[in-house]
Amino acid sequence: MTKRNYEDEAIKLSKVIDIAIESMRKFPSESWSKETLDHVVNCYKEYKEYAINPEPKFKKIASLKYLIEDVFTRFQESSGKDVEYFWQELKKQNLDYSRKDKLDKIIKSGKIKSRIEFEYVTDIIVLAEQEGRITKDEAMLLGNMLDNFALKHCK
Repeated sequence: MTKRNYEDEAIKLSKVIDIAIESMRKFPSESWSKETLDHVVNCYKEYKEYAINPEPKFKKIASLKYLIEDVFTRFQESSGKDVEYFWQELKKQNLDYSRKDKLDKIIKSGKIKSRIEFEYVTDIIVLAEQEGRITKDEAMLLGNMLDNFALKHCK
């Protein structure tokens, strides 16, 4: 595998962000007001700015992974015309990202392994249970995993 460099990955992520914004504008969620859509679009624009023009101390692939996680969370875990359009456009433009069910992977592993996974589960657990993607028992299991991770790593 070739060594990834920050600039190449940031440019690739900026293209993904443009597609994300386009997909949300083209197929806005029926549950969002115009203000909500504008807010989310502005957040994605900020992600792009952080990726392209980071503070020098954050110009690392490791830091970019946090932005990637933020950009992809909605499109990994949601459904709808905007989500389908997003993944189709990524494929069309040969942007090598793939859709993964991270929540299922974490449940199967029985453990939260990183700060990124911890933040992801924290952000998604309630919504996932409300949407029926996880059961009440799985939500409790994830809650226990969050507690265990926090006890070990968040002192």
